Amino acid sequence: MVALNETHAPELRSWVESANDSETDFPIQNLPYGRFRRAGTEEPFRLGVAIGDQILDLERARLLTHSDMNQLMAAPAAARQALRLRISKGLREGSSERPAWQAAVLPQARAEYAVPCRIGDYTDFYTGIHHATTVGKLFRPDQPLMPNYKWVPIGYHGRASSIGVSGQQFRRPAGQSLTPGASVPQTGPSKRLDYELELGFYVAGGNPSGEPIRMVDAEQQLFGIALLNDWSARDLQAWEYQPLGPFLSKNFATTISPWIVTTEALAPFRAPFSRPAGDPEPLPYLDSDFNRSYGAFDIDLEVWLQTSRMRAAGEPAHRLTCSNAKDAAYWTPAQLLAHHTVNGCNLQPGDLLGSGTLSGVQPEQAGSLLEITAGGKSPLRLPNGEARTFLEDGDTVILRGSCRRDGAARIGFGECRGTVVEH
Repeated sequence: MVALNETHAPELRSWVESANDSETDFPIQNLPYGRFRRAGTEEPFRLGVAIGDQILDLERARLLTHSDMNQLMAAPAAARQALRLRISKGLREGSSERPAWQAAVLPQARAEYAVPCRIGDYTDFYTGIHHATTVGKLFRPDQPLMPNYKWVPIGYHGRASSIGVSGQQFRRPAGQSLTPGASVPQTGPSKRLDYELELGFYVAGGNPSGEPIRMVDAEQQLFGIALLNDWSARDLQAWEYQPLGPFLSKNFATTISPWIVTTEALAPFRAPFSRPAGDPEPLPYLDSDFNRSYGAFDIDLEVWLQTSRMRAAGEPAHRLTCSNAKDAAYWTPAQLLAHHTVNGCNLQPGDLLGSGTLSGVQPEQAGSLLEITAGGKSPLRLPNGEARTFLEDGDTVILRGSCRRDGAARIGFGECRGTVVEH
């Protein structure tokens, strides 16, 4: 599943000129999938591939006879790879497909997007060990990590119905919280609203009920990866999370990027998976030679913030933090799939697994305001003079991701953008 082929060749160029820019997220080596339609219309959403600043409509290009992403996800890995090769050949400079396919191309600036597929179920994990440690120290200084953390991938069942695509606007959530020193909770809008920098892993074919996905098969069950913002109401979360974990503090909104970068496109950016010296080795059902050699993904991640005041003044978003997925995650996507199904749970095409907050070890690599501001005790100062402990109404958070490696073309994930509005 990580074998390189002609679709990854860094010298490939496309007849879509914008795809040849070295800094584009969507060169011909990427070819991520999404669902789109012309902006301002009521047309049905269609399947497309991002190429430069354009979208290739797969049905109009006669590459597919349907616009069902879940059907594409359910196809065998060999069929998905064959489709990628066909798209790559047709978009290359000098391709005989150019005259016909030009009529199937739409500028991304003239499109609007939907959630890429039908997400039947959504599970959010807690793989970011540096995030877990930093947050744990805020509440349990003597035991930041619970005893099971290094043995079992921790997760909870999220809410699929409130997942929205980049550009999502959502109302500030309300619920119960207990203020310091109080003995009776109060109800009202969250005062400690936060973002979480995550990746989302889309399931491909899935598994029948009662038949776990083995580590040797897990890679073929991973369709692709997107950016994911797991918005979190920290005051609601602190009051409700014991003994069963997050509920209203998480289920009001989750934002994902519109494009799914396939595992095939990410083949040049796989990395070894290893544990720090002294940590326990994964149990056998969570281990494989392949996972040790190639299980991690080398993805650079960034968080940007634009306040309503910055927007009104025409000021650009300010970068808050940056980290890397391979350094932040204690578990790989394959391990999440294997663990999720070890009890016989059946995953389906289009199911979504969140990585958990992917913070680095350094303060400038934090993936949430909870970490940046030490739980609200150390306000974040922005270049325009504003300060933040947690998000305020009108704040827009933007996640970005990209992959770079010598001998490979840079690829990106597009933006994952969301804005909180007044309750």
